[in-house]
Amino acid sequence: MGEGNEECGGGPAHGPWAWSAYRAYNELLREKIQKQFEAQEGPWMDQLAKLLVELVNARWEGGRKGERDEAEIAAKLDRLLLE
Repeated sequence: MGEGNEECGGGPAHGPWAWSAYRAYNELLREKIQKQFEAQEGPWMDQLAKLLVELVNARWEGGRKGERDEAEIAAKLDRLLLE
């Protein structure tokens, strides 16, 4: 039993420096993954955001014009999501 203080995983405590290094490493990985995702999916996400704003605006306007616009935007969204 008596290994002293134990942290997150059952192993012996290594001190606050180990936790800080672990957090810094995780932050670096998160930033790298985020940059890669934005490079690959950024334009697609921009198109999706634009269509969602158009959909909200069409619903806000309402009436027959809004219903027609909603159907057109929904079709564009379907095509975009299938890419």
